[in-house]
Amino acid sequence: MTLDYDIKFVNKEISPFGGLSLFLKMLERCRFSEKLEASGLPLQGSNRGYNPIQLILGLFAGIWCGANCFGHLDVVRYDNVLCRLLGWNRGADHRAYQRYFNKFSQAVNLRVFGELYHWFFSQLVFDNYTLDFDSTVMVREGCQEGAVKGYNPKRPGRPSHHPLLAFVSDVRMIANYWLRPGNTSATSNYLAFLEDTLSRLTGKHVGLVRMDSGFFSKDILYCLESKHLHYIIACRFNNRIKYSLTHQQAWTELAEWLDIAETVYQAEGWGEARRIVMVRQEIEKRPKAAGKVVKQLELFEDEAEYGKYRYSCYVTNLDLPARIVYDSYRGRADSENRIKELKADFALDEFVSHNFWATEACGNFIIMAYNFMSLFRHALINSDKKQFLKTIRYELLSTPAYLGSSKGTKDKHILYLARSLKTRKSFLTLWNKLKDFSLPYDTEKS
Repeated sequence: MTLDYDIKFVNKEISPFGGLSLFLKMLERCRFSEKLEASGLPLQGSNRGYNPIQLILGLFAGIWCGANCFGHLDVVRYDNVLCRLLGWNRGADHRAYQRYFNKFSQAVNLRVFGELYHWFFSQLVFDNYTLDFDSTVMVREGCQEGAVKGYNPKRPGRPSHHPLLAFVSDVRMIANYWLRPGNTSATSNYLAFLEDTLSRLTGKHVGLVRMDSGFFSKDILYCLESKHLHYIIACRFNNRIKYSLTHQQAWTELAEWLDIAETVYQAEGWGEARRIVMVRQEIEKRPKAAGKVVKQLELFEDEAEYGKYRYSCYVTNLDLPARIVYDSYRGRADSENRIKELKADFALDEFVSHNFWATEACGNFIIMAYNFMSLFRHALINSDKKQFLKTIRYELLSTPAYLGSSKGTKDKHILYLARSLKTRKSFLTLWNKLKDFSLPYDTEKS
């Protein structure tokens, strides 16, 4: 039997997201507002326009609180406690965000985000990065600029965008994000994207580049080799590669269901032969935990010997043993998890404007909100379990709170948090860690 009760209202302003104070304090310790001010953000044309820094921080707060589109950013506007914590007299309407992002252009995006990403990664005391490049499809419902029909496996025929991303797998962060029209291929504008990514990581050593078969191209291989970058790229299957796989005799057994071999391969148009690492997995013996494998050779599907295997193949300029090359490439699959997290928790594919460059600008700020969340996980939570934002929101952010004044002084305020006795100690531990947190930060501490 449920409790018999009535309701009453109180005048005290209470925020359901008191735990956001941890993240706002981290941004303050990073001096992020100062960096934003120096990054050359577009200025408002009216004295009545909101400060650009307020809009960026409002976007961050809204994303972290669960906003899934521009309209949801009002969650910050109507939370007077959060507005006061951020030093605002009032929060911005969601339309103010849309109007402001329309001020961004291609040139502004390259300048502003080139500066911000370079600053962010220069503050991480870590080197020898592994870069994973990948693209994804973002389905659009409307007539936004650049939203056209292209490769769309889940909703064929629907307009979409096809952005390109660069992941720093070592720290689970993202170094670059370019929006592209939906009818572009994976390799479209890749060489310029690579140059831009490397410029953002100036001063850092890139030890390895990994890509899937969509980037298996002569021009990309030549570019990486000219920059003396080590790479592992999944091969796109053709008849010559299939022939090499099926006529390979010297397989080395890694497990009961897994064999590996290597050879050299020179495609038509290549100036030289390159090393190829080949892997085959026996379908019936392969455990389910082995995950997705690249391809079954349909060309030989009627032949019992070849049809019982699934094959994958990688081109590389590494001198390491074949097994280490294969194991190194497998880590690239984590970029798919990052894309899923960006879409499910950060709503990267839902913040869309009619203006193409406005959508790209908003997406880049969402990427930066993601990077700061990753920094928070590294520096403060520091757990073997890499929690998604949704979990962090339930465990930390969703904390009812109200703001009060300290006795004896009007300048000092206290945020009163409603947390259970069991969780107060862990929350206070994070708060105390923030007192010692500063940039540059050594990610190897975690």
